[in-house]
Amino acid sequence: MSALRSRWPAWLILGLGFAFLYLPVFLLMAYSFNESRLATVWSGFSFKWYGELFRDRQMLAAAWISIKVAFWTATAAVVLGTMAALVMTRMRRFPSKTLFGALITAPLVMPEVIIGLSLLLMFVSLGELLNMTPKGIMAIWIAHVTFTLAFVTVVVSSRLSELDKSLEEAAMDLGANRIKVFFLITLPIIAPALVSGWLLAFTLSLDDVVIASFVAGPSSTTLPMKVFSSVRLGLSPKINALATLMIVVVSLAAFLGWWLMYREEKRRQRDMQLALQDNG
Repeated sequence: MSALRSRWPAWLILGLGFAFLYLPVFLLMAYSFNESRLATVWSGFSFKWYGELFRDRQMLAAAWISIKVAFWTATAAVVLGTMAALVMTRMRRFPSKTLFGALITAPLVMPEVIIGLSLLLMFVSLGELLNMTPKGIMAIWIAHVTFTLAFVTVVVSSRLSELDKSLEEAAMDLGANRIKVFFLITLPIIAPALVSGWLLAFTLSLDDVVIASFVAGPSSTTLPMKVFSSVRLGLSPKINALATLMIVVVSLAAFLGWWLMYREEKRRQRDMQLALQDNG
C-alpha cells in the first residue's frame, strides 16, 4: 500500500500527459459524428458528414494521390535507407564516411522550408535542361524520398549495429556468399526495423504539407494541402470525418505491424529454444 501511495504522483503526471496528447484526438473523432454544420457545436449524432466526405471528389482525389505517393515513398526509402545503413555499419574504412553520414542525415535537422525550396530550384533547373515539367507527382515522390531517407537510415542503422555478426560469419563459413547471407540471415533479423522504417516514412510522407507545397503541380494536390486550404476558409465537419478515418487506418496499420513483428519475434525465440534443446 505504501508503494502505491508513493507512486501516485508519477501515475498522475503520466495520465495528464496522455490526456494532453490524446484528448484532442478523441474530441475530434467525437465531433465527426456531429449533425451541426459548426464543427465545434454539438447538436446531435449523425453520419451525414461521412456521406458528404465521400461525395467530395476533390478530397478523395487528393487522398488517393497522397496514399500513392506515401506508399512508393516508403518503399523507395526503405530500399535506399537499408543500402545506406549497410554502407555506414559494414564498410568501416571507406573514404569520406563521415561526410557520407552527414549528407544522409542532414534532412533530420534541416528545416522543411529549406528542403522544399532547394528541391524546387533543382527541379526547375532540371526541367529547363531536360525539357520536362518541374512540378507534379513525380517531383513530390522524389522530394519525399529525399526527406524520409534519413529517418529510415537511422532506424535500420541502429538495428544493424546491434546485430551479432557471428551469425553472418558462421553462415559464410558454411559456404554461403554475402548475398545469400543477407537474404537468409540479415534480412529476417532486421525485418522489424524495416517495417518500422516503412511505417515511419509512410506517415511522414502522408503528413507532409510544406515540402509538397513547393513541388506540387496544379493536378497533384495532396491531401494535407487540400485540408490546409479548406481549414483556412473555415473548419468543416468533413475534415473531422476525414481525420477520424485517417486515425483509424493508421492505427490499424500500426497494430498490424506490431502484431507481425511480435509473431516473428516469438517464432525466432521458439526456433532458438528448439535449437538449444537439440544441441543439448
